[in-house]
Amino acid sequence: MVINLSEQHSLVSNWVAELRDITIQNDRLRFRRNLERIGEVAAYEISKHLPWKEIETQTPLGIHNSKVLEQQPVLATILRAGLPMHQGMLNYFDKADNAFISAYRKHHRDGSFEISLEYMSCPSLDNRLVIISDPMLATGASLVKTIQHIIAENKPSSIHIVAAIACTMGIEFIKKECGNDISIWCGDIDEELTAKGYIVPGLGDAGDLAFGTKMQS
Repeated sequence: MVINLSEQHSLVSNWVAELRDITIQNDRLRFRRNLERIGEVAAYEISKHLPWKEIETQTPLGIHNSKVLEQQPVLATILRAGLPMHQGMLNYFDKADNAFISAYRKHHRDGSFEISLEYMSCPSLDNRLVIISDPMLATGASLVKTIQHIIAENKPSSIHIVAAIACTMGIEFIKKECGNDISIWCGDIDEELTAKGYIVPGLGDAGDLAFGTKMQS
């Protein structure tokens, strides 16, 4: 299941437009907040598809049969760029457990890169619903490596991916390598990917725009 949250106009498409806009990107606080808001909307939309149960809630005047989540998800994010979206989802899934993954592009002198996954801190993910946030789903390589690592160590009940902008090629790569059981929620979807693996028109480097430029060693 692939869901483009901008397919039908809503505030999400307005926030994505601001994320892309070079005249607004210099405002790091606004950039992070827009990513956070997309995370909040994605969390709300995902919650509609999660298993629920009915419980009796005692009010001051009686008892109400309330629908609540059957199980809290585990919110996972790929450092560092995924942190604002992760916070947005945590604002809504405020009782969720959390997981943090260091997966990044390790660039070579010839311009190629490989994905380095050096760190993962998480609870047991066995029989848990996992939601992974990464603002840019470009080649899909870092997400595939993350998912493969999770599956090798755990047996989650289901996996969702949340991205601000995704590329069609990256989506297809995830389907090919990880199967069609993974749900992908996108703020918007672009069609083009450069030879160096950047989304066009995209928005640039989400991590740098949110937190400042980094050294490449």
